[in-house]
Amino acid sequence: MLDLPDFPWDSLAPLKERASSVATDDGLGLVDLSVGTPVDPTPAVVQEALRSAADAPGYPQTRGTPALREAVARWFATRRGVPDVDPDGVMPTIGSKELVAWLPTLLGLGAGDVVGFPSAAYPTYDVGARLARATPRVVDGLAALGPLTPSTTPKLLWVNSPGNPTGKVLGIPHLAKVVAWARRHGVVVASDECYAELDWRTDRGSETAPTTPSILDPAVTGGSHEGLLAVYSLSKQSNLAGYRAAFVAGDPRLVRRLLEVRKHAGMIVPWPVQVALTAAVGDSAHVEAQRAVYAARRETLLPAVRAFGLEVTDSDAGLYLWATAGEDARVTLERLAEHGILAAPGTFYGPGGRQHVRIALTAPDDRIRAAAARLTAG
Repeated sequence: MLDLPDFPWDSLAPLKERASSVATDDGLGLVDLSVGTPVDPTPAVVQEALRSAADAPGYPQTRGTPALREAVARWFATRRGVPDVDPDGVMPTIGSKELVAWLPTLLGLGAGDVVGFPSAAYPTYDVGARLARATPRVVDGLAALGPLTPSTTPKLLWVNSPGNPTGKVLGIPHLAKVVAWARRHGVVVASDECYAELDWRTDRGSETAPTTPSILDPAVTGGSHEGLLAVYSLSKQSNLAGYRAAFVAGDPRLVRRLLEVRKHAGMIVPWPVQVALTAAVGDSAHVEAQRAVYAARRETLLPAVRAFGLEVTDSDAGLYLWATAGEDARVTLERLAEHGILAAPGTFYGPGGRQHVRIALTAPDDRIRAAAARLTAG
C-alpha cells in the first residue's frame, strides 16, 4: 500500500458546516475562500477555439501539435522574457497537477531517491514523491541539505514561484544560485510557475518580461535549459480549470523522456483542449483583464483582513493572502467561521504553516465585498 496522506480538504467539512450556519446581515451565507478555483467565465476567445475543434474523431498527439508547441515558445518570449524555448522542449499536460504528481515516476525515480520541495508548499509535491516510492524531503535552503552524499542528494528539486500558499516570488539571483548548484550535483530542477501572470508588485517586470522570473530565464540559466523544467497551468490566468490545460517546457532531452512514458500510458491532452490552449497562450488581452479583476478583489480584501487583526506575509503574487494572527491556524479558522467565512489552514501546506491561514481571492465580487464588510465590522 502507498503511504498517502488523507485528502486535506475533506477535513474542512465541520468548519464549512459551522460557517454555513451563521446568520449574516448581507444574506449571502457562506463565503468560501478556502479553495483557489476560478469563478469567472472562460474567455470567449478560448471557448470559440474549443468549439472550432469539436469535431475530433482521431487520436491527438501526445507531444502536442506543432502549432501549440510553437505558441508556447512565443508565449515564453513575449510574456516571460525567455526567447530561447525550443518547441521540441514543450509538451501539453492534463492540467499541471497530474504532471506534478507523476513527474518523479516519469523520470524513473524510486525507492532511495530524494525529492525536495519547500516547507510551505503545494501538497502534491510530497504526494508525487510517495507515488514513486521515493523519499519526500523539505528543502528550505540548499544549506539545509548539509554535506551531500549519493543517498541524500535530491534527484529532483521542486521550486515554486510565485509560491502556493505564500505568494512569495523568487528573484533571478536566487533562481540562478539554485540552477548552478543543481547542475554541479546532477539534480533536475522543476519549477511550478502557474501564478506567474498574477504578480502584484509595482516593479513586477518590463514590457519584455511583465511577469515573475522563470527558471528558464537566460539570466538564470546562462543560456542552457539543461536539467530544467518549467510547469505551467492556464487554470489561473485564463479560468481554464475545467479544461485541464497546462504544459511543461524546458530541456528537450527531459521532455522526450517524459513523452516516451506518456505515450505508452495514454496520457494525452484531448485535441479540442490543445486547440483551446493554443488560443489562450496567444491572447494576452484576456489575461490582463482577469488580472485586473483579481487586483480589485485583492484591494478590497487585503485591508479588511488586516483590520481583522491578521498580518499578511509575502503574498506578492498569486491568488491568496497568506495571513497569521500568531496563533494556531485552527483558532483563526474558527474565528473566521463565526463570520461565515471559510479559509484553508496553513497546515495543509506543511508544518511551516501551522500559524497561518490561506485566504483565496477566487470568489465572486459580491462575496469578496461581503467578506470584507464582515471582517471590518468584526
